[in-house]
Amino acid sequence: MAFVNTSRVAQAGFGEQIVALVGGVKKAMAQRAIFKQTVRELSALNDAELADLGIHRSMIVALAYEAAYGK
Repeated sequence: MAFVNTSRVAQAGFGEQIVALVGGVKKAMAQRAIFKQTVRELSALNDAELADLGIHRSMIVALAYEAAYGK
């Protein structure tokens, strides 16, 4: 005797996919804004102010990336 076993995975509807996509885009835009603002603000500091914070100018982009994306 032969039998067929099928299982279905629930898939999000089209509307839910659009909502998820828009949410992802909004999150990416917010993260990018944090990155740009952090770079802008740290770049505006002079070398003495950065040294007081324990930051070298070459570290600005990496610190901004970490602040925005947490990596």
